[in-house]
Amino acid sequence: MKLLEKQVAEKLLKIKAVKLQPNNPFTWASGWKSPIYCDNRKTLSYPQIRTYIKVEISRLILEMYPDVQVIAGVATGAIAQGALVADALGLPFIYVRPTPKDHGLENMIEGDLRPGQKVVVIEDLISTGGSSLKAVEAIRKDGSDVLGMIAIFTYGFPVADQKFKAAKVKLTALSNYDAVLAEALSIKYITEADMSTLKEWRENPSEWKSELK
Repeated sequence: MKLLEKQVAEKLLKIKAVKLQPNNPFTWASGWKSPIYCDNRKTLSYPQIRTYIKVEISRLILEMYPDVQVIAGVATGAIAQGALVADALGLPFIYVRPTPKDHGLENMIEGDLRPGQKVVVIEDLISTGGSSLKAVEAIRKDGSDVLGMIAIFTYGFPVADQKFKAAKVKLTALSNYDAVLAEALSIKYITEADMSTLKEWRENPSEWKSELK
């Protein structure tokens, strides 16, 4: 798994799906100041990387969840990758909206999902875990069984780990924050001083403040 984490980190950094700017922080939608920004949808524009991710997620599913019956993608970031994985495995695909539609059938789950079916959820990115687990809740409420979740990348926040544990959902990620930092340092994208700042941010991201004025 360590080799996979390193290879995925390398690919995400190469196409700038992950950007590190400890001296010029990003502002997330939550309002958090962050020295990192991750947009895994960029992987869809690179056929070799897109295929690599599809193959690795499919391999993990076959190894870990051989009795899976349905693949679910979390809207919107994981819809495309989830569909690619479902196609590779020859399985039905559904996706889960963050909220029900406000018209028509008012669906939160799009596609055909029958009670009792065994589902693996695909996610592109795990931050605090809230939206990802909301999708799990919707699937369970519909009467199906969530075997686990596989994501492309996780920040590894303790709050997310706690939420997944409380929800009894096994999370597996192709790569993670620590692997990205290690790879970024090895290619001299960041310095040792940057590494210290980046590790400090992960310890308390909601309260972190850049030292720059």
